[in-house]
Amino acid sequence: MNKNLSDRAVEDYKLVRKAVDNNDQMAYAQLMDRYKESIYHTMFKMVRNKDDAEDLTIEAFGKAFRKLYTYTPSYAFSTWLFKIATNNCIDFIRKKRMKLLSIDEPVESESDKDFSNNLKSTALDPEERFIRQQRKIIMRGLMTKLSDKYRVMIELRFFEELSYQEIAERLSLPIGTVKAQLFRAKELLYDILSNSKARNVI
Repeated sequence: MNKNLSDRAVEDYKLVRKAVDNNDQMAYAQLMDRYKESIYHTMFKMVRNKDDAEDLTIEAFGKAFRKLYTYTPSYAFSTWLFKIATNNCIDFIRKKRMKLLSIDEPVESESDKDFSNNLKSTALDPEERFIRQQRKIIMRGLMTKLSDKYRVMIELRFFEELSYQEIAERLSLPIGTVKAQLFRAKELLYDILSNSKARNVI
């Protein structure tokens, strides 16, 4: 272990060992409680969208916890976690930018003046609509393998497109519970999808 680690970093490492060695769910929860707010604020600064920042925060912890066994105390857990979170966020931003239609060639206007611009694609072409519809059909099929509480969470978040706050109000649950259950539901879907032939057509 790095002798220069702060007391907090040493405590984090002890929690990591409990989580990895004993599958201690309380240790996972403590790590998440320690950093979820700071990760969220970092994500929000990068994407400037509350819902995206919340999703990215959950994704960051999901990726970190799946790779937790690879963490070594040569540097602070927080440094390792924030690197995963920011890299994931950068990937998200890059993919989002790819949805922009870049018009690089000048277009002649009625006044014979050329201009160049970037336009955001808001309409789906027939192929994109078909692919999206097929994904929904596949997702609904996978959802039948989830328990009722997780299936409801996925339905409200991704099909009705409700915010975390709206889901909390709809189900009369604390918003923290909603986030935790959605995080678990996504993990379960990922596991199901990884072992399903459906992944070949998504």
